[in-house]
Amino acid sequence: MDTTLLFIQFLNGMQLGVLLFLLAAGLSLTFGIMDFVNLAHGSLYMAGAFICASLTFWTGSFLLAVLLAIPLAALVGLATEYIVVRHLYARDHLDHVLATFGLILVFDTLVHIIWGSEGIAVPLPGWLDGQVELFAGVIFPTFRLLIIVSGLVIAAGLYFLVNFTRLGMLIRAGASNRTMVSALGINIQFLFALVFSLGAALAGIAGMLISPISEASIGMGNQIIITAFVVIVIGGVGSMKGAFIAALLIGLIDTFGRSYLDTIFKLFMSPVAAETSAPAVSAMLIYILMAVVLAVRPQGLFPPKARG
Repeated sequence: MDTTLLFIQFLNGMQLGVLLFLLAAGLSLTFGIMDFVNLAHGSLYMAGAFICASLTFWTGSFLLAVLLAIPLAALVGLATEYIVVRHLYARDHLDHVLATFGLILVFDTLVHIIWGSEGIAVPLPGWLDGQVELFAGVIFPTFRLLIIVSGLVIAAGLYFLVNFTRLGMLIRAGASNRTMVSALGINIQFLFALVFSLGAALAGIAGMLISPISEASIGMGNQIIITAFVVIVIGGVGSMKGAFIAALLIGLIDTFGRSYLDTIFKLFMSPVAAETSAPAVSAMLIYILMAVVLAVRPQGLFPPKARG
């Protein structure tokens, strides 16, 4: 097996993994702390992509557009929390699912009204729209490498925020026992709004980073949100460590499965059968992994501490 190609596929898996982490981190915070099932989290991912696309054309700079779009994505999340989500906290999960499914339709319609039905291809500056030689024989797209580095930096920042700041202490306390946090005089409503807007910003960043590769399009978050839920189930609901490790694991499994599963199948079946079955099996791999984790460790690989 070509080790150069293997390493490139490893980097591709890392790129997918960090994007999944950015999406799943906010979802995990929302679910873990607020006990709120948000199917519309993928719509915030889509909103970030479209906002960044417009700002890129208005400013002429993709990087400046990202910097401006991040607080706007957080504001979209804050508005969503204020208008809809906060009225659902006391309701059960079925109501969360029904309401946020409705939000998906609302977001898709709003995007159609504002930006139209066509997708938007986001241009990159010349220095990002190229390739870099990491070492002899390993050439990798510059922008994809930037996605990996940015994702790892954000993951480190989240780790510091959650574990070494007062806000992080409140987030961890809210995840463990929100009733006690509220009794101690902490404005739990404000904390929830802050967490939701942080999750929206993270989802928006993921949408911004993927838009130059796959373009901003209506419904772009509806499929990836399923994978994000798989990430938090495998990693452990409410666990940042679990979300990070599970996202990278799923990114690598998905990438290597799509790249090499047909080669493995050809060792014990005909080439035609291998090429026919491999794509279907590779698409199932992450769900098979989730089923195994649920059977062996239902709380996830790295669950947070149990609530008191």
